[in-house]
Amino acid sequence: MPDGITVRDPRPIAAEAPYTFFLPPPEHVDAVQSGDLVKAIFSDRDGGHDAERMWVTVERVMADHFVGTLSNAPADMQNLAEGEPVAIPQSHLIAILPGDNRALPDVERPREHWERCMVDQCVLDGRSKVDYLYREPADMDREGDADPDSGWRLRGTEAGIAEDEAHGAAPQYVALGAVLNRDDRWLGLIDEPAGFAWHWQDDTGEFTRYDRADLLDNHG
Repeated sequence: MPDGITVRDPRPIAAEAPYTFFLPPPEHVDAVQSGDLVKAIFSDRDGGHDAERMWVTVERVMADHFVGTLSNAPADMQNLAEGEPVAIPQSHLIAILPGDNRALPDVERPREHWERCMVDQCVLDGRSKVDYLYREPADMDREGDADPDSGWRLRGTEAGIAEDEAHGAAPQYVALGAVLNRDDRWLGLIDEPAGFAWHWQDDTGEFTRYDRADLLDNHG
């Protein structure tokens, strides 16, 4: 590995954002062979960016790492260039692309939640848990959106919302997974239909459901 270059361990990132950052399963890592492309996160002590995600062409498969050459031109690194040799720990891969287009082993993957929702900033910042949520018919889809509106609207606590309002922090339109990263207590509700709301109860440690037929009437 060139001096000044390190490969970041992505496992802490995956642990912090389990619903939006996914690592290759062990079965896919074990299937990597010479000629495949693997992606890792590189850092340069003298670079202008904190880190860059780049592809490496695998040339040798070792017991616990892969040896290959960098297949990307770094955007702003002083100590690493395209074509230079690098070594990547097997535990540090973030993506795999078979060089011969073969299929990787069929394994069950976690469900991903990229559909969009509206959520208070205090929830995204971790200053509040999801306190009240409801689902209405999706109405925020825009032409060209990569992912559809789920219809979910998630609110923080009264204190969190008041703090947002005091600082002019508006609700955000984000992926459901970004909210789940902060608070996944409501994951079991995610497939519930529109027309209902739920409020967190501290005394029971559960969400109480309410009929909100008005949410459907407003979209009639």
